[in-house]
Amino acid sequence: MKVLVTGHLGYIGPHLVDLLLEAGHRVTGIDLDLFAESELYPHAQPQESRIGDLLDLTSEELRGFDAVMHLAGISNDAMGMLDPELTWRINYEGTLHVARCAKEAGVPRFLQASSCSVYGKTDDKPIAEDGQTAPITVYAESKIRVEEALSELADGDFSPVFLRNATAFGSSPRIRLDLVLNNLIAAAYSTGVIRVNTDGSPWRPLIHCRDIALAFLHFLDAPRELVHNGVFNVGSSEETYQVRDVAHLVKRLMPDCELSFGTGVQAIDPRDYKVDFSKLNRTLPAFRPRFTLEAGGRELLDHFQRYGMPRDCLTGDRFIRLKVLKRKLDEGRVPASFRATAARTRPSPLVPPTC
Repeated sequence: MKVLVTGHLGYIGPHLVDLLLEAGHRVTGIDLDLFAESELYPHAQPQESRIGDLLDLTSEELRGFDAVMHLAGISNDAMGMLDPELTWRINYEGTLHVARCAKEAGVPRFLQASSCSVYGKTDDKPIAEDGQTAPITVYAESKIRVEEALSELADGDFSPVFLRNATAFGSSPRIRLDLVLNNLIAAAYSTGVIRVNTDGSPWRPLIHCRDIALAFLHFLDAPRELVHNGVFNVGSSEETYQVRDVAHLVKRLMPDCELSFGTGVQAIDPRDYKVDFSKLNRTLPAFRPRFTLEAGGRELLDHFQRYGMPRDCLTGDRFIRLKVLKRKLDEGRVPASFRATAARTRPSPLVPPTC
């Protein structure tokens, strides 16, 4: 198949490109490449790579593609809060622009990277896809609104699928250290202290970044009638942990490090959820995550040592997406679409942008 991957130079993108190439697909990538300095080790490149703004894409450029895999966007809660209107501009308007162009070009399948963070806070029972969403952050809300808007585009010729991914972890050529396991290992590696800013009680479903990429591959190959306009939680119940469990795992991997938890009101994290993955298991029984949390932690530590992760990895701004984005916004080293956010309001899914 001929596949377009947006955000191919991000955290998950290099893994997805690699898996697609292994499977024999022809891959085109588009990315702003804002985080080039986060590269930890070399990675596979698509047959065609374009550095550019999603909002500049046209439907004519998408003709002949069999699928769009949409990873690009403001990628976490903290980045979303840096400039909420920018988050809406990129995550909502940018996504709908690409989807509308894909539909106009006759692209039959659109795989959207969504997030389990849309659940916000739940009771102790794992929540399924038809359960109540309660987004706490701008990032999570943008994901829900995009799902709603893309669902309205679905028809007999255009088939969106929504992958609500669990919290990612693990090594990647374009590494991120703002994810719970990655951050705790980076803190231990660089400071000798496994520092948890909360009390460690919140629950998180976790999944290796390469397993997210693998899920996209399975959804690409899935029969249309099984996945059309469907929402799927992507992860596994076996890899659901309290944050304190993740910290204790890092302690086992790095026993000489001190373990520290936050206390008081400031240590309460409102994001706390368990997720039901049974729909994914029923629909795509061949998909099974390959990495456990412990295997991912060992791999991270090995890659930190093998590829020379610098000791200032947390205090510098190479590997923290929020710091990189803030610096480039301050320096004006971003496309015009990033700067044209003043006086905007949150977009309505009833009035999406056109190509």
